[in-house]
Amino acid sequence: MLVKVAWYHDTMTKNLTIRIPDDVAANAEAIARVDGVSLNETVKQSLVEAIERRRQNPEFKTRLKKIIEEDRELLERLAK
Repeated sequence: MLVKVAWYHDTMTKNLTIRIPDDVAANAEAIARVDGVSLNETVKQSLVEAIERRRQNPEFKTRLKKIIEEDRELLERLAK
């Protein structure tokens, strides 16, 4: 399945190829049909919702901050 994601600021889009089980694809197609939107829009909206759930999740934010700090340390070492 090829998914085209439009960023909020319309500055770029990215095409993604994902591999999903047939039953997940069939369910996504059914949801899109019932909602009267494209499969692309259904997948895109699902990703937007998943991202927002992560942003609201305190445990995710803690893990994210740890990775940011690790990356900062690595970049600082490389800059020396």
